[in-house]
Amino acid sequence: MTTLPFHTSVPETQAAPALPMGAHAITLPCGTALQLLPQRALWWPAARMVMVADVHFGKAATFRRAGQPVPHGTTADNLARLDAVLAATSADHLVFLGDFLHARSGAADALWQQLLPWRQRHAHVAMTLVRGNHDQQAGDPPAALALALVNEPWWPCADARVLACHHPQAVAGHTVIAGHLHPTLRLRGPARDALRTPCFGWGDGQLVLPAFGAFTGTAPDTLPAHWAQFAVLPGRVVAVPGTFS
Repeated sequence: MTTLPFHTSVPETQAAPALPMGAHAITLPCGTALQLLPQRALWWPAARMVMVADVHFGKAATFRRAGQPVPHGTTADNLARLDAVLAATSADHLVFLGDFLHARSGAADALWQQLLPWRQRHAHVAMTLVRGNHDQQAGDPPAALALALVNEPWWPCADARVLACHHPQAVAGHTVIAGHLHPTLRLRGPARDALRTPCFGWGDGQLVLPAFGAFTGTAPDTLPAHWAQFAVLPGRVVAVPGTFS
């Protein structure tokens, strides 16, 4: 039997606090109450923990180094939205579910000059990186960022049958929270109009988060059709009719 590392112990019998604005509440089979946030993040109130996936810091810089005309400002956008998530939840712990960095070529001094002051402003928040496939290639962030570095699967809570991963995977008796897929769905209107939006996916013992990064690719139709899907719309998360709940 593999012994999985865990971070902390939390009581799962606490009354659920009020939802952050626009959040959608779900309860896992093990009884763990979670909230899907419109900032493309997951809030675990009992553990005081926020999870985000696929930030891909340094991706735009990597593209510019390759001669691609991509916009500036994506790192500042990512950090501002992380600020908003932490402010909305008052979380004690922020977990990055892989692909914190995009590539080694994007991990330049200009990136650390933005990330280090941000980390210092949130020095009271514990932060953990569950390494993803891009992290394996890019290398670990500098120690000054004070990120606890772990490999998947990581057990974030001793009292809940929940595993934190980067890659979606089925683990018997547990719910796996992961990223990697960058899922989106297409909403169709009555006038033959359509909107593609990031989404959360939940099914087969797995909860997949949308990509958090401001400059990340998206992948429609990556989730099994029988999974529940929750569209991330401006200011709110909504369950999509026609999927199970």
